[in-house]
Amino acid sequence: MQVIEIADARTRVGIVPGMGAGIAFMEARLPGGPVPVLRPWGGPGTGPFGLGCILLLPFCNRLFDGGFSFAGTFHPVSPNLPDEPAPHHGGAFQQVWEVAMAGPRHVELALSGGAIGPWRYGARMRYAVEDGALRASLEVTNQGPDLPFGVGFHPWFPRVPETRLQFPAAGVWLANADNRPSAHVPLGDRPDWDFSTSRPLPRELVDTAFTGWPGRARIAQPDLTVELSVGRGLTLLHLYTPPDEVFFCAEPVSHAVNAMNAPGHPGMTALATGATHAVEMTLGWTPVAATADVAPYISAKG
Repeated sequence: MQVIEIADARTRVGIVPGMGAGIAFMEARLPGGPVPVLRPWGGPGTGPFGLGCILLLPFCNRLFDGGFSFAGTFHPVSPNLPDEPAPHHGGAFQQVWEVAMAGPRHVELALSGGAIGPWRYGARMRYAVEDGALRASLEVTNQGPDLPFGVGFHPWFPRVPETRLQFPAAGVWLANADNRPSAHVPLGDRPDWDFSTSRPLPRELVDTAFTGWPGRARIAQPDLTVELSVGRGLTLLHLYTPPDEVFFCAEPVSHAVNAMNAPGHPGMTALATGATHAVEMTLGWTPVAATADVAPYISAKG
């Protein structure tokens, strides 16, 4: 399967057009050798969930209840993964994207005929390596009836005992046994999930969305520190920490699990036919020795 590489002197990235325009790898070029920023892809046999990052559209995470209602019409949506009772992560990650443009430091991919349930859409994805950082810009265009759209990015990061995570937030969604959101609470109600200061990842499973997130997160690894940032439209950070795994996920998303079935579809963007919505994520890194003190990072929450 084709992997397109883009790189500069500090960073090398691999993109897989045939597997949802996902990221196969992102590695930092350190003097001692390459160090993974994202979990390296295990190859085609591992599927898209073995990649370093997939794209989430036209919705994020799970959609329950067999579909959703919008403008007085119920729209059924069938499961899109084996052994999953609910549709998952939107489906764009399962489609083949075309290479529209490619250069040494950037690649642009296009998806035409995207479809799941009632959604019909096109999309463009641009990856660019700039000064060692990866800028990922996603644009989706509604090619069907007026509907709410959700978008996001699903990166997998390496997890070792020394990994630490830091991000500001104001609240968090609690979930029931099947991962449906059950209540939204202030982060003060869950101090064990407060990452406003750098702390190790939880040993138990966390699989939920944090709200009041200003769009920045910091991941400290033994050799480097990763800075994740987003622009407008991605206002939640979904954290997934499966126990005893060598990875975790910190996913910038536009909406919480099953937002399609919540009143007003919070976090989703209603797009008329032909309308376009765009979001962006940047992943940068610095060597551990060059990482700045964390205090200014936390105090600047705007």
